[in-house]
Amino acid sequence: MAQNKTFSQGETVVYPTHGVGIIKAVESQEISGFKLDVYVISFDEDRMTLRLPVAKAATSGLRTLCSKEELNKALNALKTPGKTHKIAWAKKMQEFEGKINSGEPKAIAEVVRDLHKSTSQPDPSYSEKQLFKEALTRLAREVAAIEKVGEDDAVGKIEDLLPGEAA
Repeated sequence: MAQNKTFSQGETVVYPTHGVGIIKAVESQEISGFKLDVYVISFDEDRMTLRLPVAKAATSGLRTLCSKEELNKALNALKTPGKTHKIAWAKKMQEFEGKINSGEPKAIAEVVRDLHKSTSQPDPSYSEKQLFKEALTRLAREVAAIEKVGEDDAVGKIEDLLPGEAA
């Protein structure tokens, strides 16, 4: 969902591989004799700052928060039956990581749903727990930003939509 859009200081954005951040500044920097305009994006929860060239914003997938409609579609995906995967874990893990790093709320919700089922079974693997946690956090941060609630409240809302107990 690349957007040809300019972003402003203070705007909340989503960078696919890092999640929800805030544009702290739009700066001009000189690098190797070339002038480059960059977005300075802060991911406070991860204590990370990203400098993204303005010209690369659209191709990087930088986007505004999703609409309420898109969010509802993502949250509804949590209620649908999970996919059964009859492929090797390494291949399944790649698929899940790809969905998480896509930055698309519905794809991330599908990972949460599919791994939630696994985590309710006895002894999910460490990597399953980590991927579940990463997807849940990524989705919760966007829910929290859209609904203007705390991340813990957003996690609670997501977990309430999942069947049974979460890990």
